[in-house]
Amino acid sequence: MTDWQAVLDADLTVPDTAPLLELVAELSADLVSPDPVRRDRHAYTILATWIKRGVLDEAALRALGEEQAARFGDERIQARTFAPLILAAIVERGVHDERWRDAFVAWYPAETDLRGHDPSLGWLHAIAHGADLLGVFGMSPHVEPGEMLETAAFRLIAPTEHVWRDQEDDRLAFALGRILTRPDVSETVAVGWLDPIASLFAAGTPGPVPPHVSNALRTLRALYLLADRGVRPKWSSGEPVPLVHRDALTSRLADVVSGPAPFTG
Repeated sequence: MTDWQAVLDADLTVPDTAPLLELVAELSADLVSPDPVRRDRHAYTILATWIKRGVLDEAALRALGEEQAARFGDERIQARTFAPLILAAIVERGVHDERWRDAFVAWYPAETDLRGHDPSLGWLHAIAHGADLLGVFGMSPHVEPGEMLETAAFRLIAPTEHVWRDQEDDRLAFALGRILTRPDVSETVAVGWLDPIASLFAAGTPGPVPPHVSNALRTLRALYLLADRGVRPKWSSGEPVPLVHRDALTSRLADVVSGPAPFTG
């Protein structure tokens, strides 16, 4: 078994203890580990960095992508929620397969285990990790941006008893904001994906706010801020990128959000 902490200490240099593909297989196996140190601090950090650095060739990336896409159907929650992080890294390297997108679109709105952090398993973050892949797919020239916007809408209106925490609404809003900076997004697409959310809000009745409505409201409020100020590149202090059709989008967002929360508008 590889000493992955030693790899981290050596600036994630690929060790010469085994062939590269064997090391990748070991890391991929650890991505489903219930041990958060093995899964998150070691496997995810090292594998994502190697992908970003170009350590893996296209054949290796495609094989790894196939493995991760299959995990959307895994019974283990940590397998399902760490798969999108690795797929996002692969797609950002320019490797794409429409079957990965289809697997993601089927999984993301339907996932029911929405825990952010578990005392035993550590970070699970289905919403946040899925949002990362949503944003990457949404920026890919191989994917229609409207499909990812609609996928986000279906996620937002899916009934749940779980109120998101740990800034998951912000993470999904950031992914949406990224997609909405694409110059090829039409005004119809930029605002049309909000229609099913508006319908959900309009069907509400007096009483406690359902968790999924609360989740959607907070996500759209965060998106409104991004629409107003622009989206900065991830982990960057660079200049914000403006969203296309900003005026139409902010107007529609304000109308949608003010429905169930008139005291905010």
